[in-house]
Formats: sequence, C-alpha cells, structure tokens
Amino acid sequence: MARATRKIEILHAASKIVSDRGIFNLTLEAVAIEAGVSKGGLLYHFPSKEALVKGMVDHLAANYRDKIAASVEESTEERGKWISSYADVTFNNPYPNKEMHAGLLAAKAVNSDLLDPIRDLYNEWQASIEDDGIDPIKATVIRLATDGIWLSELFDIHHLGEDKKKEIYLKLKDWINE
Repeated sequence: MARATRKIEILHAASKIVSDRGIFNLTLEAVAIEAGVSKGGLLYHFPSKEALVKGMVDHLAANYRDKIAASVEESTEERGKWISSYADVTFNNPYPNKEMHAGLLAAKAVNSDLLDPIRDLYNEWQASIEDDGIDPIKATVIRLATDGIWLSELFDIHHLGEDKKKEIYLKLKDWINE
C-alpha cells in the first residue's frame, strides 16, 4: 500500500508541475523535489519521463473508468443511464486533484501515443452512449457539452462559475430524461 501511495504522490507532484509551471518544466529532477523523494526513488517507480507521463494518463483513465462504471452499476434508470453517469461523474465527482488532468497535456506534448488509454476509453464510452436507450445524437451532444466544459476549465480558457455549471448540468440531465 505504501508503494501505491508513493506512486500516486509522485503522479500528483508531476501533475502539479505541469499545471503550475508548464510541460517544459516537467523533469524527473523537478518531480523528485516536488514529491519529496530521491531521484532514485522516483526512477524505481517511473524509469523515464515517458513512463511517468504514461502513469499520469493511466491513473486518471482508471479513476474515471471505475467511477463511471460504478455509477452505471448503481443507476436505476432504464434509459440514458450511461450518459447520465458520465455527466454525473464529470460534473460532480471528478478526480479530486484537478491538476491530475494536466497529465493529458503532458502526454500530448511528450508522445501523443500516451493518450491511447484515454482514446480507448472514449471509444468504449461512445459505443455505450450510442447504445444507451436514447437518441444517440442527443447523447453524443450531451457528452460533447460535458467535455467542452471540462476542457475549457482544463485549458483555463473560461470558468463558468458553479451556479452556471449547475444550471447546465441540470439542463443536460433534463435532456437525458426527455
């Protein structure tokens, strides 16, 4: 358990560097300092920068996959439970450390193939969305709107504010249930 915790601490440190200082400041030395570990300790878990970024993406992807799957499993809805769960997790139960999303930016900059776990998930999710018992185009538009809000915040382009986000979330939920 301590090793898993240490790995996650290292991933959080790497994400913080990307989020606060930018991708070009993501070095193994900087991550070791930020995480409070020796460079050897860092290399034990992540033997290269690419392995570190892959770990960031894999960790984030697994977290979202598990949360959405749990939400779908708990849902009592007959129709639209998948897209509803996707919106619920994205709006209301995202990864607790928002900086972890910076791993996606790092992956794009370091080696875009490192985004394959997210691409694979989105392909699975899109298939689930289109087979969710509601109009597949409407479900896709809801996913894209949900993603758009998330991405605008990730890129620090525009933050809607919590009240506006809640209104949009509720409108999307209404559309799912129409």
